[in-house]
Amino acid sequence: MNFDTIKTIAFDADDTLWVNETYFRETEERFASLLESYETKNKVDQELFKKEMQNLPVYGYGIKGFMLSMIELALELSNGSVSSKVLQEILMMGKEMIAHPVELLPHIKEVLESLSKKYRLIVLTKGDLLDQERKLESSGLSKYFHHVEVMSDKTPEKYKDLLDHLQIKISEFLMVGNSLKSDVLPLIEIGAQAVHIPFHTTWAHEEVSRERANEAEFLTLSDAKELLQVLSIPS
Repeated sequence: MNFDTIKTIAFDADDTLWVNETYFRETEERFASLLESYETKNKVDQELFKKEMQNLPVYGYGIKGFMLSMIELALELSNGSVSSKVLQEILMMGKEMIAHPVELLPHIKEVLESLSKKYRLIVLTKGDLLDQERKLESSGLSKYFHHVEVMSDKTPEKYKDLLDHLQIKISEFLMVGNSLKSDVLPLIEIGAQAVHIPFHTTWAHEEVSRERANEAEFLTLSDAKELLQVLSIPS
């Protein structure tokens, strides 16, 4: 793959710049334990995912929508008998997620420092606007980015419209992210280039079939630091 024409590099945020999905999985475990008198853990997990999918068009992505989905499901599985104490615990779990310190992924800061000397860097992420702004500010990474966009969804059409708005040529654009569904395949579809850096945990909503992934041409790296070597940037 040839990245010689690239002038702008976009990074996803959650699980690309910092840890995110791990905290959702931990909270799901706690939530299932709270409802163990109503349903099995496996059933709670399945129903919570369904509830999140139902609520995505209403709440969008992020912790607040996740919290509301947990509350709604708790009421449904208990036929409205769930205690106020349990509901308060669910709210507290959501607040703890929001207040969790930002944990940068390995080498991210040094990679951005090196890349920012040659490229225009931007953030293209999904999630709750306030939460993403808080995490970016707390991360200490905001100084490396020229622009930050919190997208309602990551579809080929939305990417194309955004690049047009930012006056970025597709041939000069590279996307870096952990999700094949959101950060890689939509870019390939519009003719841009993408680099996949997998995170060890993937939300079921972001999973794609091996067949679909094999149809696209993209680079997969094990660590953000490998970007410097790929782009011939001194580390």
